[in-house]
Amino acid sequence: TIMLLGDTCTRGCRFCAVKTSNKPPPPDALEPLKTAIAIASWGVDYVVLTSVDRDDIPDGGSGHFAETVRALKELKPTILVECLTSDFRGDLEAVASLANSGLDVYAHNIETVRSMQRIVRDPRAGYDQSLGVLKQAKACKKGMVTKSSIMLGLGETDEEIKQTMADLRAIDVDILTLGQYLQV
Repeated sequence: TIMLLGDTCTRGCRFCAVKTSNKPPPPDALEPLKTAIAIASWGVDYVVLTSVDRDDIPDGGSGHFAETVRALKELKPTILVECLTSDFRGDLEAVASLANSGLDVYAHNIETVRSMQRIVRDPRAGYDQSLGVLKQAKACKKGMVTKSSIMLGLGETDEEIKQTMADLRAIDVDILTLGQYLQV
């Protein structure tokens, strides 16, 4: 897993220990190419690209992700690339741009059940917004694999977990991981 776009997030989700700022340093314009060259040299067959939220960038960083995917696929066409993304503020054009970049797996974490969203996530994130991102990614490219994750142990009920699973399945999310996130 490789983190793009720096180490400073523009959001403040309550579960996360990543540093935050409303004005993080600008992204490195050469990062997509440098990242692709490094990954291609490692000889791996699968890589996950992820990032902090970058609400300070007009497209949320989707273009940076897409550029990295395209560069990597050019250097190593057989590699499978998963991008674990932010919600890009619900910008479905940003989602489509990344989904059509050559990406193999579009991942976006819904994080928690509907009733716990405001308690757990930054107010700019939301349950329906996350569902919209995943639905758009699936619709953009035939055969696109979509993936999400739910954190457990935050106070949700079994019924709420089942409903979240049903909501994700209703928009054809292919893979769901369940886990816990403990702030360090």
